[in-house]
Amino acid sequence: MADACIVLAEMAIKLRRLRMPHSYQETFDILGESGVLEPRFAFEFAKIAGFRNFLAHDYDRIDARSICEQTLTKLDEVEKFLVQIEKALSGDRR
Repeated sequence: MADACIVLAEMAIKLRRLRMPHSYQETFDILGESGVLEPRFAFEFAKIAGFRNFLAHDYDRIDARSICEQTLTKLDEVEKFLVQIEKALSGDRR
């Protein structure tokens, strides 16, 4: 889920020809600055990058039940992200 959001964010940046991010978190910041995402939402949603890094690098410390519970509580935010991305990029279809 986190990786998919990051990939979509990177694709939106390329499609809009925005500056390239130096980190996954900055990807969302750029989308907030450019109006693709609501700025306040982008700032908060950027935390998903840290979650992705935790999953990728600290997998030996992961409690599967805890991760599933945390993920389920964030599905509304992921849906909001998808709606904003779709709305912003719907006019960019070629």
